[in-house]
Amino acid sequence: MLFKRTLLYALVAAPLALASCSDNDKADNALSTGTLEVRLTDAPGDFRAVILDVRQIEIHLKEEGNPDGWQLLPFQAQPINVLEYVNGRSALLVSSDFDPGNLREIRLILGPDSYVTGRDGQRYELKTPSGQSSGVKLKLSKKDLYQQSSNYQLLLDFDVAKSIVERGNWKPGNDKKERYLLKPVIRVVAQDIRGGLRGTVTPAAALPQVLAIRSSITPADTFSTSADAAGAFQLGALPSGTYRVEFFPTTTAPANQGSYKQVTRTGITVTNDQLTDIGSTPLQ
Repeated sequence: MLFKRTLLYALVAAPLALASCSDNDKADNALSTGTLEVRLTDAPGDFRAVILDVRQIEIHLKEEGNPDGWQLLPFQAQPINVLEYVNGRSALLVSSDFDPGNLREIRLILGPDSYVTGRDGQRYELKTPSGQSSGVKLKLSKKDLYQQSSNYQLLLDFDVAKSIVERGNWKPGNDKKERYLLKPVIRVVAQDIRGGLRGTVTPAAALPQVLAIRSSITPADTFSTSADAAGAFQLGALPSGTYRVEFFPTTTAPANQGSYKQVTRTGITVTNDQLTDIGSTPLQ
């Protein structure tokens, strides 16, 4: 599955659902599997760069305090410059299948190599009181959102200005490693992913493959379908964002007609809870 970058700690605005099942439950509920997407965005701060050394992301699927409830998500450890994800941009951290149930907490494990680059161009190490060992925990509401065949987006809205704290007794000339503490503040927003995209192509005989590529995030996600014999297509469970839609004909035009062309349309906005109709797209 797709996965990429991350972040931390805690103002909680919404619940989320998910969970693990026994082998028998998974067999019985194969059709109820949904999608969990974890994304990161940022409120800017007064730095040139803010690099977080994120090692892993875990979710807790049992009662609070149960040490056996933690489960790893498919995330590749990496440094992340959170200042790249401002002004509506976001980074995709995790996109994974899940079985509906209860999600209690998320925990982000940080390595020792987080740092900031100040406006003076100097690198300052970020000390995290507990992030490297026990992890930075994001508690979610205990209210359950148990739904079958659901798709959820969890947005971690990181506040740089509030999360990076300068020590009160630090002065220029002191050890750079002692200037800043990382005390992450994140607003957590959870929602069902219920956006959609539809349209038609002409001529229908081109039978194109249709790719919807969410270009407003990094890395871009790609969703695909094919137009039917009437030239219609529709994609569901799309996260909100700006897309480009690419059309690739899979047949050859008759000899007495112009050839079918690959076409790209850009700047298409998908909004949660709405089905965006992009109208007809000519392929000749």
